[in-house]
Amino acid sequence: MKAYPTHLSDSQWQRIEKFFDMQRKRKYELRAIVNAIFYVVKSGCQWRMLPSDFASWQLVYYYYRKWKINGLIELIHDELVRIVRRNKGREQSPSVGIIDSQSVKGTSAAGEHRGYDAGKKVTGRKRHIIVDTLGLVLGVIVHSASVQDRDGAMSVIELLRFRFSRMVKIFADGGYAGKLIDQVAEKFGWVLEIVHKKESGFKVLPKRWIVERTFAWINNDRRNSKDYERLIESSETMIRLSMIRCMLKNF
Repeated sequence: MKAYPTHLSDSQWQRIEKFFDMQRKRKYELRAIVNAIFYVVKSGCQWRMLPSDFASWQLVYYYYRKWKINGLIELIHDELVRIVRRNKGREQSPSVGIIDSQSVKGTSAAGEHRGYDAGKKVTGRKRHIIVDTLGLVLGVIVHSASVQDRDGAMSVIELLRFRFSRMVKIFADGGYAGKLIDQVAEKFGWVLEIVHKKESGFKVLPKRWIVERTFAWINNDRRNSKDYERLIESSETMIRLSMIRCMLKNF
């Protein structure tokens, strides 16, 4: 099989091999299936346009869908977050998060939960993420672009509730100001700190640049340059796959 730039190295595969059932004999190794999925994520091609030197697109999509539904992709993502944090000398459970949203255009293939973001003038979906201070994704929710940041924030913050015992503060921009600050304090006991823009001139806002960099990492994979997915669960899975690729670069 031809080697593509998206193929896993031996050390990268060793990091995630333990999550797969390697006992059964198969025509195509699961490593080859993962390589094919990563090719789709990076290149942005349709499943049916997968090059013929991979396994059939039907087989690759079967495994992608299976691993999405049974939570395996999310499990691998979350475990890599812990490993990368530990390797960087951080506690596995972060104490600080940074929240932000990104509205992205949809396509005719995108089905449910589409809307219009009047502020950004974008018709499509909105990605709501919370990252740690390394830029690793701690939680992700995709919903209609018409949902206001204050309204969509609670759903992604809720994902962190029982997962990170050391969490005490979340940084956000001015779009999250108002009653949300009190709601987060009352429901979770966390501080929602608003990082305000400077009055004039361009300034790199403390902490805020970290989440913007994460969006850049995600958008660097063409499958995530727009929202091509029919289901919002698939949109969230594609974001996790992009972050898995990013984190595996550390190995």
